[in-house]
Amino acid sequence: MINLNQVCLVGRLTKDVEVKKTGSNLSVASFTVAVSRRFSKDDQADFINCVAWRQSADFLGQYAKKGDIISVEGRIQTRNYDGADGKKVYVTEVQADNVQLISKGNVASSSSTYSSSSSSDYEQPAYTTNDTSDNDLDDLPSLDISSDDLPFY
Repeated sequence: MINLNQVCLVGRLTKDVEVKKTGSNLSVASFTVAVSRRFSKDDQADFINCVAWRQSADFLGQYAKKGDIISVEGRIQTRNYDGADGKKVYVTEVQADNVQLISKGNVASSSSTYSSSSSSDYEQPAYTTNDTSDNDLDDLPSLDISSDDLPFY
């Protein structure tokens, strides 16, 4: 049996992305993407919760703001935890493997992409941009990450 869990979204950020650090100092960004329904007469949208890790999280936290159009490629993941009332709370969200900043607010800008991988054979994510004036990301440090550092595996 073949299994496929792949998601591709394009939509607007509902608020500024906030980046937090885990106990092992990994960057994690939680954000929501508003995606318009294709055939909706009333301009309805779905609000999709997403999570990005490491350099993707740092990239979003630094450059992506409320109202920006982004694309997210990743997979759906469900997790659970015990709520304050002792009941299990289930959360379904998109784990982002690749994020792309398509435009800033209502004005189209150059396209920037940042990818990350959660496999045990971690490769340095590739940052690309069509705008040569944004070279401040070239100085990002490389990371040496083992599969033990991954929050899920």
